[in-house]
Amino acid sequence: MTPETAQPNDNDQGGESAEDRVRIFDTTLRDGEQAPGFSMDRRAKLCMAQALEALGVDILEAGFPQASPDDFAAVEEIARTLRNTTVCALARCQNGDIDTSARALERARHARIHLFLSTSPLHREHKLGMSKAQVLDTAVASIERARKYCADVEFSAEDALRTEPEFLVEVFSAAIAAGATTLNAPDTVGYTTPAEMVELFTYLRRHVRDAHKAVFSTHCHDDLGMAVANSLAAVSAGARQVECTINGIGERAGNAALEEIVMALKVRAPHFGLHTRIDTRKLYPTSRLLTQVTGQAVPRNKAVVGENAFAHESGIHQHGMLKHRGTYEIMRPEDVGIAATTLVLGKHSGRHALRQRLEALGHSLDDAALDGVFKLFKALADRKRDIRDEDLEALALGLDPDATGPWRLDQLNTSSHLGSSASATVKLIHDDGRKVGEAAIGDGPVDAVLRAIERATGTDMVLTRFQVRAMSEGGDAQGYAQLTARHARHDWNGSSVSTDIIEATAHAALAIVNRIERQGIERHANAAPLQGVSV
Repeated sequence: MTPETAQPNDNDQGGESAEDRVRIFDTTLRDGEQAPGFSMDRRAKLCMAQALEALGVDILEAGFPQASPDDFAAVEEIARTLRNTTVCALARCQNGDIDTSARALERARHARIHLFLSTSPLHREHKLGMSKAQVLDTAVASIERARKYCADVEFSAEDALRTEPEFLVEVFSAAIAAGATTLNAPDTVGYTTPAEMVELFTYLRRHVRDAHKAVFSTHCHDDLGMAVANSLAAVSAGARQVECTINGIGERAGNAALEEIVMALKVRAPHFGLHTRIDTRKLYPTSRLLTQVTGQAVPRNKAVVGENAFAHESGIHQHGMLKHRGTYEIMRPEDVGIAATTLVLGKHSGRHALRQRLEALGHSLDDAALDGVFKLFKALADRKRDIRDEDLEALALGLDPDATGPWRLDQLNTSSHLGSSASATVKLIHDDGRKVGEAAIGDGPVDAVLRAIERATGTDMVLTRFQVRAMSEGGDAQGYAQLTARHARHDWNGSSVSTDIIEATAHAALAIVNRIERQGIERHANAAPLQGVSV
């Protein structure tokens, strides 16, 4: 790779000023992957890289090639695969690192070598054992070496926020003279505050020689919970590249979260006057993909992509949302790739949300009937953390929401073999005294169990959604299974919890079967219908 064959990815388009755009530098596959519990194999890295390119990130830091042969291979494969996004490789200011990074990037359409060297007095003394002059000479020599391979070279002054500002100016001025095109001032340990960030970047852009020849970048960690705030502060002071990760993963407390920075710039566009090239509708799918390849869930209250980000339980909030979504939402869930706002029913919910959910389930209640159901709903919500659709339907039908019948699971056996199908046998008991046993073969144990339950109960179901997640940690963790199945042109939901995920799936499927049967009994019963309820 030579500078001529590895040009910077200058994709600013006509009519668009570079000063109006913030470049998104994603380091999910490098800094993010370094965090304990987030390691990814080569296949997972390539899958994430392709998703990040589709998301629209400008620069993707694919890894640290010198760290291991596998990391080198991952960077090499990503560099060979991506077409539009600049692929970046991290290197210490050491000849071996630089040469290895260059080899890994040889087949990249757009390549960048990212050099880093500590500059703070603490790191100079205790980590490097270097003087200021040695740090300066090492940085310059390394940038010049990297420029022989690549026209796009970024220099990061590690622990910049604890470096003397005057020395940082000296280092950055020399870096530009040596050929660096991007200058990164990272808050490596998440120590600084937004006000200090504004002060530093303002100072750097004013005093660094030929500052206009380089893009200033920010890379913030979240040790004090201010990574996003500090990143946005740097942007407001002139930084035009933000280094961040999906879901904010990264060393220790993590990095600045890409989705939060992007949506802050989008939602508060009149304030910042800036934009990115990110397709925000792909934020949630990309976040979900990361949780799948790492096995690490996103906290429910995570901004933008968390389960509760567009969910409302409070009756006051729900009432406002039903009248105008702008009352309690500053962005639309569709804009980040989430299907719709969710009104979660719980002990804080009000009549308006309950009526809406019941109507969505096919139950239209007059005011008197709704009052009665609402009292039962509140009493149930005090006993149960999660109110499910089957609970609401039972209340609307005048049934016991804690009832598990008419079908109950008596026995369950499954077996599966590598490279072949799985089998399941179930024995069920009905409230009318029937005992039914069935067996089935499926593509896997879950499929086999569902087929056996269908046969035993005579209920046809087409599984449309299946989700499993751990509710705790360890070998004895409880698993939560949630199913959605289509029957008679209607979607039915069921869920259950067990330390055996196959058993949880079976109970969730039976919950669906029981709801279907209970509704069928109610619809076809000769007895007078419940007053005020139309199903």
